[in-house]
Amino acid sequence: MEQRQEIRFVLNGRDISVPDVGASQTLLDYLRLDQRLTGTKEGCAEGDCGACTVLVGRLQAGTLTYEPVNACIRFLASVNGCHVVTVEYLSGPDGRLHPVQQAMVEQHGSQCGFCTPGFVMSLYALWMAVPDPSENQIETALQGNLCRCTGYEPIIRAAKAVSSHGSPAADHLTRERDAVTRRLESLRDGRRVVTGPEDDRSILPADVDDFAELLADHPEATIVAGATDVGLWVTKFLRPISPAIFIGHLDGLKAVEATDQDVTIGANVTYSEFGPLVEDHFPYLAEYWNRIAGWQVRSMGTIGGNIANGSPIGDTPPVLIALGAEVTLRKGADRRTLPLEDFFIDYGKQDRATGEFVESIRIPRPEDGQRHAAYKISKRRDEDISSVAVGICVSVSEERITDARIAFGGMAATPKRAKSAEAALIDQPWGEAVFDAAASALPQDFQPLTDWRASSGYRMLSAQNLLRRFYLEHDRAADLPVRLSA
Repeated sequence: MEQRQEIRFVLNGRDISVPDVGASQTLLDYLRLDQRLTGTKEGCAEGDCGACTVLVGRLQAGTLTYEPVNACIRFLASVNGCHVVTVEYLSGPDGRLHPVQQAMVEQHGSQCGFCTPGFVMSLYALWMAVPDPSENQIETALQGNLCRCTGYEPIIRAAKAVSSHGSPAADHLTRERDAVTRRLESLRDGRRVVTGPEDDRSILPADVDDFAELLADHPEATIVAGATDVGLWVTKFLRPISPAIFIGHLDGLKAVEATDQDVTIGANVTYSEFGPLVEDHFPYLAEYWNRIAGWQVRSMGTIGGNIANGSPIGDTPPVLIALGAEVTLRKGADRRTLPLEDFFIDYGKQDRATGEFVESIRIPRPEDGQRHAAYKISKRRDEDISSVAVGICVSVSEERITDARIAFGGMAATPKRAKSAEAALIDQPWGEAVFDAAASALPQDFQPLTDWRASSGYRMLSAQNLLRRFYLEHDRAADLPVRLSA
């Protein structure tokens, strides 16, 4: 396999080639320390505050797409072949403020100013996609940006006023899109990239087959897709991750196939990329999906990564298990498929052999007669880790429950089905008493832990109440079923 040793990308308006890029080198450190682009700030160093927000443009099926990302947990090696845009690039050739910046000034959207560049970049991404956004769209776009002194009302006003100062069509990032596309296409040479010192090695496979070969040769390697988890290993725990195999650029792991029966996605599909599929095929998940982290993390984090890391509080496994999802694992040229619920064995342990990786996930579409829900309990409404998460799928025929799949996260060492609660529902008439019985059966399924997110008693009571909530929201015999909405 032909190799090269440097990372190549476009930074604002310049072509960049960086040799010897270590696996643990973050994009934020490179921007601030090497390029002196200090408008991008470091706040939390864990992808939570948004002060480090930049845009990363990448080619997808020949189309250049820009997304906001957290530079603090985005590794420099992962921007190979991308266009990185920082706040310094927003001003035009004449140095005038960008429409987003002008709106922030006029609406008094900044006080201390530390968080402002991050807000500007998120609003820039929103403005390019939706020039006249609704307040709900603005709030969703700003989930990943924290401000502790200005307050959000003037920032929301600024977001609504941007288009009065210009249009995305006239923006220089729009005007240069074709030229940038050609520049990025020229960077795609089909070669494997191996760079960085021996003890901090970065490897970017040429394609999925090359990835399978690399992992077979380096089974001890850290696989880095979106880095929303691995990034914290470096910034918070100072853990070595070398050798690291970066796979976020592999289009072969981003395939999407939808049929009348199911939707199959590659493991590299991000939360943001899955969003349109939620609207088309799983609309009941829309509210839940927008509570997974913030926009920057949803742009980076992958569904395959959320599964592969085996976290008991991952947001996607409970809802996917409730739907009966299957996961396909690959080792070399060999593949095997198993129910997602069987993938999780114990805390930190998955049914994944050495050198094996998650390649795709098959998700059955909801069927007629099924009633679905997904709920998340967390300390904050937005951009927070779940204390309890649940996916529920109940099949009902002539007001009798014929099947039930209920999967919880945060209640055990792994995402896990509530088999006793399910048994209390199956073959029973739909009714409040039946769901009360299912809630009473939950202690047979779980003995949750107490930690800083929630106590054991709180978790259990919340889980029981979520079953009752499901009944109230889906009781079609009621004149007006209860619908609790964010």
